[in-house]
Amino acid sequence: MRMDKPINQFDNIVIIGPTATGKTQLAVQLAHKLSGEIISADSRQVYRGMDIGTGKDLIDYNYKGIPIPYHLIDIIDPMEEYNVAQFQKDFQRVHSDITNRNKLPILCGGTGFYIKAVLLDYKIPIAEPDKQLREKLESWKLEDLIRELEAISPGASAKTPVDTKRRVIRAIEIHKNRRKETGERGKDKGTSTSSATGVNEHRSPIPNPPSPLVIGIDFHREVIRERITNRLHHRINNGMIEEVKSLLKNGVTHERMDILGLEYRFISRYLSGKYEKEEMISLLNTAIHQFAKKQMTFFRNMEKNGVQIHWISEGNVEMAQELVKKFGF
Repeated sequence: MRMDKPINQFDNIVIIGPTATGKTQLAVQLAHKLSGEIISADSRQVYRGMDIGTGKDLIDYNYKGIPIPYHLIDIIDPMEEYNVAQFQKDFQRVHSDITNRNKLPILCGGTGFYIKAVLLDYKIPIAEPDKQLREKLESWKLEDLIRELEAISPGASAKTPVDTKRRVIRAIEIHKNRRKETGERGKDKGTSTSSATGVNEHRSPIPNPPSPLVIGIDFHREVIRERITNRLHHRINNGMIEEVKSLLKNGVTHERMDILGLEYRFISRYLSGKYEKEEMISLLNTAIHQFAKKQMTFFRNMEKNGVQIHWISEGNVEMAQELVKKFGF
């Protein structure tokens, strides 16, 4: 059990890794051992009713019959917007609550940009939604939007996820707003732009802050591919299509489904007649493999930005516990 000691924003454990690597299971075991509570860093698990497709697996937040507290799951409805700035606010609120009760925060998830924004303490600029711009860009293809983003801010698409039209449109919106404010093309004087979301990549001026323990779960590529495929078929056979039908019945539009991520996008298109079932499953499987690869690329780029990640093979609990002991938790 973890001994009582003061905790600050950086005194926590972070567990990251691509999809289907068992992050939650490892986080739960460590939380039980260290008197911790889990803060989810998943951009889709915040939505109610999106359970199977996002892999919430709430039953996993239990260790040998003992429930493990979790946070930032099931907090908003699917038609509501949620972004990295809101995540930062929610993280700070939950983190403070956990530490005030002298528990250990364990940040766990696969949304790299959310995790990076917390670890590097990004300052998110305010840019109001531009309705006319959004309406204009909504009909564009994803690849055309990425080209437009690059024209506005060269290199931006390499520094942030550009896997959905919504993210790229928001990036274009923010960079256009920044250019208006500065009079320059996509770059403030004396600062470095981080990404297509317009986040400043410099940390807050905290002198020599203690580093959190960041544990990354790594698998051989072929093992990941097999785990992703097996998990997809399990979810298809255990209600994922029915979950999407229920969301549609309850007012979530096909347009919104297209934004909410791979599983919801492809199943929505299948239900609207765009794909046959087997075609949908095949395309979705390929897309998830590609997504996992992008996640690893993002995490490797985090390391280049100064985040030390301790990679452990296949979520090995003993290796994780050795790291925890070494860091003094």
